[in-house]
Amino acid sequence: MAARIRHIALCVKDIKATADFYEKSFGLKRSEIKEGKTAWNCYMSDGEVNLALLQYKGEEGSGVPKGWTGIHHFGFQCDDMPAQQKQIEKAGGKFFFDLGEPEDDGFERKFRDPDGIIFDINWKGWQLTKGKIKNAKGGLRPAKAATKRAAAARKKVGKKTGKPGTMTGKKARKKK
Repeated sequence: MAARIRHIALCVKDIKATADFYEKSFGLKRSEIKEGKTAWNCYMSDGEVNLALLQYKGEEGSGVPKGWTGIHHFGFQCDDMPAQQKQIEKAGGKFFFDLGEPEDDGFERKFRDPDGIIFDINWKGWQLTKGKIKNAKGGLRPAKAATKRAAAARKKVGKKTGKPGTMTGKKARKKK
């Protein structure tokens, strides 16, 4: 599957006021405001795309001067981070910063494009989006055992009932 844009991050001066604005203006769902290693953050979403509000503590991880505001970066959800990274670097992108550890739920690998614009990739998705993989296991790509179990579970789900292990229609009649 191709990479999908699922994340946009804004640098803001007042995270609470900005979160209130987007919630009231557009009805976005939001997470609690939390303190991270490099910034205070609040995640908002319409269900498809995650809007991250970031109030950075300094230049570490941000690459911008303290107090700067605007669109900071955007992110792609991809299926295989090492393969995607090779493709990015082959096209001229440069690694910039890892946010967290690969096993972390919110891990992002950040790059700069040839113009210096920051973007990131992950395979787990972002908070509050329907593409977010719940209880994701694995570092730079999904753990193989988890992937196989998920595929097997999908095959067992009945077409009409949606209940695991039930079959309907011609297949069910043939088995009887």
